[in-house]
Amino acid sequence: MKITLRKVTKTPLDFEVKSNEITFKGYLAYHSGKLILLKANLLGSLTKPCDICAEEFKLSVDEKVEFFISDGIYEDDGNIDLDVVESLDGIVDIEELLASEIELIKSDYHSCDSCKSSDEEL
Repeated sequence: MKITLRKVTKTPLDFEVKSNEITFKGYLAYHSGKLILLKANLLGSLTKPCDICAEEFKLSVDEKVEFFISDGIYEDDGNIDLDVVESLDGIVDIEELLASEIELIKSDYHSCDSCKSSDEEL
């Protein structure tokens, strides 16, 4: 799902996309200047190898996501620390953002239930 940023107004524009067993649902709304606010939830599960034993397991995902999308290069004025994704062509690809968020979750440290139990016994 691709959205042209200049068409996003202060009225929230809802979206929902899915990738395998993950749903990315939320909205885009104009914030100020070239910034568009994205607020969404990631909900579902994904298969990931355990970072301890390397066995694959289902990881439950229930994450709130909030960041800004800049219509063009974002020039930070230094006053506020913002999470900003830049769009150089004026279009945001929601499926691409979902894929990036999934990769961020996968890159975190996660262990399966068996390894978590072993850690708790120590």
